[in-house]
Amino acid sequence: MTIVHAPQPLSERQAAILDLISKNGFVTIESLAATFGVSAQTVRRDIITLSGDGRVQRFHGGAGPADVPDLARLDYNAKREIARPEKAIVGAEAAKRLPDRAALFLDVGTTIEACAHELARRDGFTVFTNSMHSAMAFDPKRHSVHVLGGRLAGKDGSLVGEDVVQYLQSLHLDYALIACSAIDETGRAMDFDMSKIAVKRAAMACSKHALLLTTRSKLNRTALGTVAPLDRFDAVVTETGLLEPG
Repeated sequence: MTIVHAPQPLSERQAAILDLISKNGFVTIESLAATFGVSAQTVRRDIITLSGDGRVQRFHGGAGPADVPDLARLDYNAKREIARPEKAIVGAEAAKRLPDRAALFLDVGTTIEACAHELARRDGFTVFTNSMHSAMAFDPKRHSVHVLGGRLAGKDGSLVGEDVVQYLQSLHLDYALIACSAIDETGRAMDFDMSKIAVKRAAMACSKHALLLTTRSKLNRTALGTVAPLDRFDAVVTETGLLEPG
């Protein structure tokens, strides 16, 4: 016989945390601790309780709605198979917008990888990337490819850390191709990993132009942190054409 435990009554603070998640989508432990004037350990215990009751999802550094698909925890192979035809369209459309021999930053992500394979069919790009998978798409005899060394962040071949950010700050590139995990209703490109967000922002800052590559499945969703508002991008490329900010 399986014994099912009923959820425990919520404390006033736990109810307030649920309300904040309902309004904001995702909250960080750090912000909650500051809001309630308690320690991070106290907030973490509240989130563990709420997660155990099935009321929220726990993420690294915070929590989010229980009913949002947990794409942040899917491994690389699973993410690569999601919306594969749509990602191929996005990659091809973005590649068309890039002039020959441009100096590019390629972000981490399976949609960016689709674009990398399209670009690799042409000659003469100078590529800087923190994605090992995107780098491997190019023939070094035909392109100048630079992998930005840093800490390996996961099976997606992503490299992150202060070294990556500092290197990008020394560059002057033509285009930054950026990926995201979500675009919320207010028009913000968002992601779950703050270390990856730092790299995305640095790449946008050192590039003349920035393109956001995303499938429409990421619209009206939210994630842990903001990359940039959509109006910071020269174009938002989706499988059905350009998405207009607002």
